[in-house]
Amino acid sequence: MQQADAEAAVRRIRNLFEQLKPADLARLDLLYTDNAQFKDPFNEVRGVPAIRAVFEHMFTALQGPRFVIHDVVVQGHQCFLTWDFLFHLPRLGPAEQCIRGSSHLVLAEDGRISLHRDYWDAAEELYQKLPLVGGLMRWLKRRASR
Repeated sequence: MQQADAEAAVRRIRNLFEQLKPADLARLDLLYTDNAQFKDPFNEVRGVPAIRAVFEHMFTALQGPRFVIHDVVVQGHQCFLTWDFLFHLPRLGPAEQCIRGSSHLVLAEDGRISLHRDYWDAAEELYQKLPLVGGLMRWLKRRASR
């Protein structure tokens, strides 16, 4: 894959993720190869149907989930993105929640994603915000920093 082709593919991928809606999930095979791997702090799956299930759960469990991509680095057939994942979760109150993270993508020759690995700190970005667990996480963090 030429650098220009990889950059064009990443622009398409970025646009899709920033505009992602439940109706788009039926077309994830345009974004991912048939045997693509996906991993984040909660999931490790292979194949478009399993990846689709991860995103379906996201849209079911959260209100108004969306990605805002900030930085993109493309080198050869690999890409690194930094992003904010914004959503509402009624149990956490009315405020919009934000998880900051990054993704490592490996592109196949056809420009689709063959490997998608998300990196974010579940303890800091999610668990500390939960009412009961959050107090314990903040206490552990204070104890560890002494």
